[in-house]
Amino acid sequence: MTATTGIWQPHDRASGETREVRIHAGTTELTATAAAELTWTVTKDAEGVHEVRITPDRPAVVRVAWRVPCVAATAFWAPDGGEHRGLPPFWRKPRVAALEKNAPVGCLVGAGDVSLCTYAVGEVVRPVHIRTGVVEETGDFGFWAEHDAEPGTGLVLRLDRTGRPFSRTLADVAEWWRGPADEVPEVARMPAYSTWYAMQQHVDAVSVERQAGPAAELGCEAIIVDDGWHSDDRGRGYGHVGEWEPSATSFPDISGHVAAVKQAGLAYLLWYALPFVGRHTALWDRVQPYSLAYKEHMNAVIVDPRYPYIRELLAGHLTRAVQEWGMDGLKIDFIDQFAVEDPPEPGPEADCATVNEGVRRLLAMLPRDCLVELRQPYVSPGLWPYATMVRASDCPLSPAHNRQRTVDLRLIAGPLAVHADMLMWHLDETPERVAAQLVNVLFAVPQISVDLTTQTPEQLEVLRFWLGFVKEHADVLQRGAFEPARPDLVYPQVTARGEESVITARYAPLPVAVPATGTLWLANADASPDVLLQVSDPGTAHAAVTDCRGRTVSSAALDLSPGLHAIIVPTGGLLHLRRAS
Repeated sequence: MTATTGIWQPHDRASGETREVRIHAGTTELTATAAAELTWTVTKDAEGVHEVRITPDRPAVVRVAWRVPCVAATAFWAPDGGEHRGLPPFWRKPRVAALEKNAPVGCLVGAGDVSLCTYAVGEVVRPVHIRTGVVEETGDFGFWAEHDAEPGTGLVLRLDRTGRPFSRTLADVAEWWRGPADEVPEVARMPAYSTWYAMQQHVDAVSVERQAGPAAELGCEAIIVDDGWHSDDRGRGYGHVGEWEPSATSFPDISGHVAAVKQAGLAYLLWYALPFVGRHTALWDRVQPYSLAYKEHMNAVIVDPRYPYIRELLAGHLTRAVQEWGMDGLKIDFIDQFAVEDPPEPGPEADCATVNEGVRRLLAMLPRDCLVELRQPYVSPGLWPYATMVRASDCPLSPAHNRQRTVDLRLIAGPLAVHADMLMWHLDETPERVAAQLVNVLFAVPQISVDLTTQTPEQLEVLRFWLGFVKEHADVLQRGAFEPARPDLVYPQVTARGEESVITARYAPLPVAVPATGTLWLANADASPDVLLQVSDPGTAHAAVTDCRGRTVSSAALDLSPGLHAIIVPTGGLLHLRRAS
């Protein structure tokens, strides 16, 4: 029959003749439409969790739509939400998730941080169009998702209406996407040094080697050399990228330099702006027939990976860094720039129809035995086979943004190590505020980007203490049960749970729950040192408090009766509370 659009989606009226079917997944009614005959299956994965597969009898765009009562809703979580966590209106422009940008997942969060509805789509390479938001006419929250589908695969939707903690439902989505996957190398989960904020484009072999020794001594295990290594230009644009030859003046012996840094004890990663070829390179005229778009403000073109020539050109550059220069890894920047609206029709030399497929084939050609860093917003699980870590997007000197972005990444990162955006601070910053920055990204891998040779002894003590803590407790911090609280308030408290210990970071004056057994580590990034401990199970414990530099402030036995207990933990400090067995 012809689709009839309900009042909750007045801007999405179908054009032409479509077929519409009603599907029930537990208590949720879904509507599927396509210009094809549709069949469907509903599989109950667990109580309240269903997988819906909708299959057309011929290639067609398939859409699935549903709505839920918007009752006690506090936030809408999406991987591309940025700092916005409010409830969007349903009429806003649909967002697009594809291999190059975003991920097809979202969660309507309710009071108590429970999921009112978590959804995910199985397609993680081709574009998925998604509309979500408040239906003003009814007070419901509406959802639809659509993409091109074939008879053999269809559209697959995972729907979670369990009412469990939102973080748990998103972790289950990541597992659903993941399938069999290798663990990333342990060095990917260890602190790193980055040159970007510390040096910008003013990098050379001498300055990098000057930072390598202090970085290793403080606890870093990798160094990431960013923009500037390939050119003597310091104009902050991309007019000179694309040939990827080391600057003869700044890096006259790149292989020897890499060996020296590795001798200091650090893995070496090198930055590449993968999609760009700059106007001031010898490649400029050669790549014009193979370009997707010209970025005037970047002074570069985005090249088209649908062409084997382009893929071989780009992959050859990155492979050379690993195989000839001895690099341990690659920092791959700007994959999201491949997501060009209305790309040109591919020419006769192209061997794939879509840019998504071209990007996938390009990444599959890159070295597989090395570290690879990606960055928000290219967070699709379709990229997981080609990467080892994913970093928060740039937010210099913005601890709250860094916290939110790393927590967002942790929720759906699957096997990848999550890295914070690089940490920087003014030379006159206090040790307490340096520590607060580190605590804000406690559940991710910190990247340090300051001149380590100019830091005060107190600042260096902070780095040594907190980087040591991150390394010692990496298993719980990065692999433990992850419980961020209040996404509507930018995660004012975050907890990770291991078998015998709980680690909580406090970013606002909220009570902190004390576990019934084992150990609580409490890191305080809030300006208030007056911490309230919420005790449910009585007993005794020993509490030791250290300041931001790891110096003991207090040590005492505590009698923990049910209720609230006050304790002083200075800003940037750490409480170690060990319950008696």
